[in-house]
Amino acid sequence: MLPSITRRRAIGITAAAAGLSLISGGSVARATGQLVEWRGSAMGAVATLRIHHHDRAAAERLIGRAITEMQRLERVFSLYRDDSALVRLNRQGMLIAPPIELVSLLAECRTYYELTGAAFDPTVQSVWTLFREHFAVGNADPSGPSDAALAERLTKVGFPHVTFDMDRIVFARRGMALTLNGIAQGYITDRVVQMLRLEGIDRSLVDMGEPRAMGPRPDGSPWRVGVAKPENPDEVGRTFDVVDKAVATSGAYGFRFDREGRFHHLIDPRTGRPGEKYRSVTVVMPTATAADALSTAFSLMNSEEITKIGEVLGVDDIYATTSAGQTVSFGG
Repeated sequence: MLPSITRRRAIGITAAAAGLSLISGGSVARATGQLVEWRGSAMGAVATLRIHHHDRAAAERLIGRAITEMQRLERVFSLYRDDSALVRLNRQGMLIAPPIELVSLLAECRTYYELTGAAFDPTVQSVWTLFREHFAVGNADPSGPSDAALAERLTKVGFPHVTFDMDRIVFARRGMALTLNGIAQGYITDRVVQMLRLEGIDRSLVDMGEPRAMGPRPDGSPWRVGVAKPENPDEVGRTFDVVDKAVATSGAYGFRFDREGRFHHLIDPRTGRPGEKYRSVTVVMPTATAADALSTAFSLMNSEEITKIGEVLGVDDIYATTSAGQTVSFGG
């Protein structure tokens, strides 16, 4: 049976230039006052972009730039486009003259790989593919792939076996593959935030899968970001009030290979097994890249390891629901 996606993703930007208020509501590509809104799809998700500006033409130009940037970065990081730089790298085992954004993001991956003791490792993709192939068969063993098959795939895991610079990216072992799904959404969010700031936007909530707030809301209050309940992802559980912060959540409910949900997408690259400690982990950090990567890694780490890293980095908030359904917060 093919895996199913149980968490819905949406992309959104709600932004205002300095000195302006945000207005809610609107329809496809229309303006209320100086509010211009666009609805469509981007990066394979439903997208809503709203920008309030003194100049309608400037708002329309910003929306166009945001869409173009998202699409450009999708052609770098996506695993679901045959023409993306990442897919070509995985197919060939090397990439000459890689996009600068791919090299930049791999440098971020190396930082979080080292910081988390290899809990964050984008070379886990070969194991993910093993689970997908195993459960795609109608009479698949419900206990998962064999130990031998898993051990063979684990020989292809290990970020130190990826060498990269501005000239090339090379896999040291045949059959290696990368996934950037545990960090790329945060990175793209940060890139769009940077673009908006350069264009004079000082209040915004940008969400490319991981939301990041720029400044407060127009009335001075924090932006409020809701996190799904692990037991019912269609409902909001805890909310976080954020100003100039990003919120990222990784949940075992997000993608399941089997009908029973025993095998999910948060695979520990050190063991090849899905993480069992938490149903979901939420992290609040200054950037969406950091929040995205840490929520992924913390889903596979014990409380002592999480607390230690939180103290070193000064993480604003780390909140988790354990596999037993208990809610816990880790000091930062």
